[in-house]
Amino acid sequence: MTTGTKERFDVIVIGGGQAGLSVGHHLARAGLRFVILDAHPRIGDSWRTRWDSLRLFTPAKFDGLDGMPFPAPPNSFPTKEEMGDYLEAYAARFRLPVRTGVRVDRLTRRGDRFLVQAGPLELEADQVVVAMANYQRPRRPAFAGALSPDIVQVHSSDYRNLGQLRPGPVLIAGAGNSGAELALETARGGHPTLMSGRDTGEAPFRMDGFLGRTVLARFLLRFVFHRVLTVRTPMGRKARPHILGRGHPLIRVRGPQLAALGVERVAKVVGARDGRPHLEDGRTLDVANVIWCTGFDPGFGWIDLPIFDEGGQLLHDGGMAREPGLYFVGLGFLYAMSSSMIHGVGRDAGRIVDAISARAMPAPLRRAAR
Repeated sequence: MTTGTKERFDVIVIGGGQAGLSVGHHLARAGLRFVILDAHPRIGDSWRTRWDSLRLFTPAKFDGLDGMPFPAPPNSFPTKEEMGDYLEAYAARFRLPVRTGVRVDRLTRRGDRFLVQAGPLELEADQVVVAMANYQRPRRPAFAGALSPDIVQVHSSDYRNLGQLRPGPVLIAGAGNSGAELALETARGGHPTLMSGRDTGEAPFRMDGFLGRTVLARFLLRFVFHRVLTVRTPMGRKARPHILGRGHPLIRVRGPQLAALGVERVAKVVGARDGRPHLEDGRTLDVANVIWCTGFDPGFGWIDLPIFDEGGQLLHDGGMAREPGLYFVGLGFLYAMSSSMIHGVGRDAGRIVDAISARAMPAPLRRAAR
């Protein structure tokens, strides 16, 4: 593509993970001309590049996108490679127009159309869907730089396996699902392990147990997370700030499993003292390694549109931004607690594409449809 080349579409989808592919599936069914842009060299690489032992937190029966069940035993937990390969197969099956290796540098408006710039490439569209999770830019606390250089520090996004760690104790900074999974791995690998952070709660059953497999997983994931805890219910609106601030409850790994392996729960890390992690209860820890499971920033600095409040928070209503024709899919609790989960993204995609299709109608047809 040469400099200055422009292409025009009805819709541009930014992000080719499960959210972007779900949107693409619904756009194809609606008959709209669209393209999906993804920065990775291969579809599914957002999963393949995570830590080696990663398995999905939910069983395979909840891990399929619309139109294509996940090809694994329903109660198994797919690996990251299986998930990456599934997404690649999904795009191929539905012939979705994904362009890999395209990193978007800027999204703005040009007249009544959106302009997407990616290096020398310029694309225009009537409508745009940003189909990306909150997990774009790793977040570490500012005091991480004050820890002693003899402590190995790695963010969960850069962690791959135990070979990156020094012998000795490991502090897992963050007590959500990723932190719990990595605490399980380091403890099993022979490292004395401490997990810091506020308790996020946990599922009231073993997901891989009989009751979890047959009844409660479906009740929790399909009913509570998907239908009860939404922005349209009083309970969901009350729970949303708490969940966004503290994360989802532990789904697969549970407290008794960690305790049985000797994982010690400690208070939140709030600073450094004498080069060591310092906790909010006054303790200072002598550890050889710190794995930061401290989350991510959305990384929306490339969006040059008035859709953020003074604090930089995205302004939207269920994924519909304060800029007509701009939408978001894949963010945490976008519409429901399940919005960032694989089994929930399809509903959000379908709902957003319904709005896109209505807006794409010629004016006379829009009036007739009212």
